[in-house]
Parts: sequence; C-alpha cells; structure tokens
Amino acid sequence: MLNNIGIPGLLLIAVVVLVLFGRGKVSSLMGEVGKGITAFKKGVKDGSEEIEKASAEKARDVTPEDEKDKA
Repeated sequence: MLNNIGIPGLLLIAVVVLVLFGRGKVSSLMGEVGKGITAFKKGVKDGSEEIEKASAEKARDVTPEDEKDKA
C-alpha cells in the first residue's frame, strides 16, 4: 500500500499536515526532530568512542620481558 506513494502523494500529505497544524507548529516540530537526530548522532559517536577506549585499555603489550630489551 505504501510502496506506490510518489512525489504527488508526499506533497499532498505535506499540504494536509500544514493545513491541519499550521506553519508554526510544523516548524517547531521539525526543529525538535532535528534536535533529536543531532542528539542521537552524538550518542552514537560517544558510544563508539567509549567502546574504542575500552578496547584500547584491554590491548596490552604481550612481548616477553627478555625480548623487550632487544628492541
């Protein structure tokens, strides 16, 4: 059913939403959506940095003690 919504259908939906809610409400809603996307991206970035930091802490030098002096 939703597979065949084209550009005209999306424009019609946008016009109906704009008429029902008004320009100010739609504008503030889109601003909140943008803030949510930004917060999500920041959370994903912080999570990946935390994982990298944890894996870096686990990584350690496994060279035998007598081999370290030769290098």
